Amino acid sequence: MADVERHEDEGARAFDPHLARRLFTYLRPYRVRATVSVLLVILSSILEIAGPAIVAVAVDLYVKPVAGSHAFGTARAVGDWLSAHHVVTTPLSGINLASILYLTALLGGFAVLYTQMVLMNMMGQYIMYDLRKQIFGHLQRLDVRFFDRNPVGRLMTRVTTDVDALNEMFTAGFVAIFGDVFVLAGIVAVLFWMNWKMALVLFSITPFIVLVSMWFRRGARITYRQVRARIAAINAFLQEHISGMATVQLFNREAREAEKFDGLNARHRDANIDSIFYYAVFYPVIELIQSVGIALIVWYGGGQVVRGTLSVGALIAFFQYAQRFYEPISDLSEKYNILQAAMAASERIFKLLDTEVAIRDQGTLEVGDLESIEFRGVWFAYNAEEWVLRNVSFRVERGERVAIVGHTGAGKTTVTSLLLRFYEVQRGEILINGIDIRRYRMASLRRLFAIVQQDFFLFSGTVGDNISLGDPGVDAAAVHSAAGRVQADRFIRHLPDGYDSQVRERGAGFSVGEKQLLSYARALAFDPPVLILDEATSSIDTETERLIQEAIQLLMSGRTSIVIAHRLSTIRSADTILVFHHGEIRERGTHEELMATEGLYRRLYEIQYREAVTA
Repeated sequence: MADVERHEDEGARAFDPHLARRLFTYLRPYRVRATVSVLLVILSSILEIAGPAIVAVAVDLYVKPVAGSHAFGTARAVGDWLSAHHVVTTPLSGINLASILYLTALLGGFAVLYTQMVLMNMMGQYIMYDLRKQIFGHLQRLDVRFFDRNPVGRLMTRVTTDVDALNEMFTAGFVAIFGDVFVLAGIVAVLFWMNWKMALVLFSITPFIVLVSMWFRRGARITYRQVRARIAAINAFLQEHISGMATVQLFNREAREAEKFDGLNARHRDANIDSIFYYAVFYPVIELIQSVGIALIVWYGGGQVVRGTLSVGALIAFFQYAQRFYEPISDLSEKYNILQAAMAASERIFKLLDTEVAIRDQGTLEVGDLESIEFRGVWFAYNAEEWVLRNVSFRVERGERVAIVGHTGAGKTTVTSLLLRFYEVQRGEILINGIDIRRYRMASLRRLFAIVQQDFFLFSGTVGDNISLGDPGVDAAAVHSAAGRVQADRFIRHLPDGYDSQVRERGAGFSVGEKQLLSYARALAFDPPVLILDEATSSIDTETERLIQEAIQLLMSGRTSIVIAHRLSTIRSADTILVFHHGEIRERGTHEELMATEGLYRRLYEIQYREAVTA
C-alpha cells in the first residue's frame, strides 16, 4: 500500500508548461467551440462589469444628481454623451431605462453563461471520448510483458479517474480561469477610471489576499496529494480483497483484514480533515479581508462624498465592484486545485501513452497455408540474462502433433507465447513456412492459431458471444457445433436461456470445468490451422476429462497441434514429444522411444503413474 501511495504522490507535481501544451493539443479538433467559449466568457465578463456601472449612472443622474454641471466617473461620461446628442430624459424615465438595462444585462449574462457552459461541457465529453479511445488503443498495442508489470487497477484508474480530472480542467478550468482574470482586469480598469485614489485604497489590501492565497494553494496542494494517495491505497486494497474474499473467509482473516482497512480508512479521513482545515481558514479570511476592504471604502469614500469630491453613485459602484473583485480571487484559488489535479492526471496518462510499444507490427506478408513451424536456436529471458529458453530448436510439420512436457518452470508455455509474438525472442528466430514470423502481419500470424490457455477467461455477455467473441464470421451454427464437439452443450442446454444466458464477471457461477469447456468451444469455433492446448485438462475432473479427451482426438485429426501438459496421459498419441528441462530440450521422440531410453520422460511418466495409482 505504501508503494501505491508513493506512486500517486510522485504524480502530483506543480504546473508544467510542457504538459499543458500537450494537453491543449486535444483541443485542436474543437478549436472553434473553444474560441466561441472564450468569446462568450469575455462577453459574460463585460455584462458582469456593466451592472454596477448602470447603477452608478442611475443614482448620479436621476436619484441624487450631483451638484455642478456633471457627475463623476461613469455617470459623467454618460451625461456628457446625452448632452452632446441633446437627449433629455426625466428622472423617472431615466430610472426605468436603467432598470431595463440592468435586467437585460442580467438576462444576457445568464444566456451567455448557459451557452458557454453547454459548449464547454460538450467539448469536455468529446475530449474524454478521444482520450479514452487513444489510451485503450495504446493498451491493446502494448506487449504482454507490460501487463505483467503493471496492476490492472492502476491502468483502469488511468482510463477512468485520471481522464475525469482532465475533463474538469477543460470544462471548468482554463476557460473559467481566463474569465476570472478578465473580470479582475476589467474591474481594476473601471475602478481606476472612476477614481484612481479610491481604487488605490481598495487595492491596498491586495498583498494580504495574495499571501493568504499562496498559503492556501501550498497547503491545499499537499493535502490533495495525501488524499489522492490514500484513496488510491483504499481502492487497491478493496480490489484485492473483494476479489480474494473466499480466501479471506477460508482462513478466518476477516478481523485482521478489517483492521488493515480501518487503518487505511483512518489515514484517508485524516487527510481529508487536513484539507478541510485549509478551506475552513481560507474562505473566512478572504471574507474578513473583503470586509476590511468595504470598511476602507466606507471610511475613505464616505469622506469623499461628504467633501463633494465623489458621487453617491460612484461610491455604490465601488461597493459592488469590491464585492465582485474578491469572488474571482477565491475562484482562482479553487481552480488552482483543479489545475493541480489535471497536471497530476496528465503526467500519469502521458507516461502511459509514452510507453514504447515493444513488439511492433511492421510485417507486410500474409501467412497463407501452413506448411511448417520451426524454432531455430531460440534464446529468451523475461529478465536480462535469466534465460528461460536456451538454444531451443525443433520443427513441426503440417498436420503433425507435437507435445511439450517438463517440470513447472521448464519453459513450456513460453514456447507458445513466443510463437504468438506475445514476447520477442532475444536470440535465434522462429519461422513459419521458412520465413521469420516478424515479417508477417500480426493479425495474419495469429489467425493461424487457437489456444486454450491455463488461465481461461470469460467476458461479460452471453454464452454464445463468449464462444464466438462477437466475430461475424462465426455464426450460431459454428458456435453450436463447437460446443457440441467438446461436450459443452451438455450443461449449456440446462442454462435458463441456453446460449443466450448471461455470463457474469469472469464467469462467476460456472464451475472450473464448465469454463474450460467453453474455452475449448471458443477455440474450435474459429477452426484454426494450428491448435495449441496449454495445460488444457489440468483443472477438469475425471469424467469431464474423459469426454474432452475424445473430442480432442477428433479435433487434432489432420490438424497441426501443439499440446503442453503435465498429465502425460494426454500426449501419448503425439507424433513427437519434446521434453524440456531448465529451458533446454533434453529429449525428443515418440512415447515408446522415450520410455525405452529410461531418461527424464520415463521418470516423469512413472511419477505420475504412481500418483494416479495411489489416488
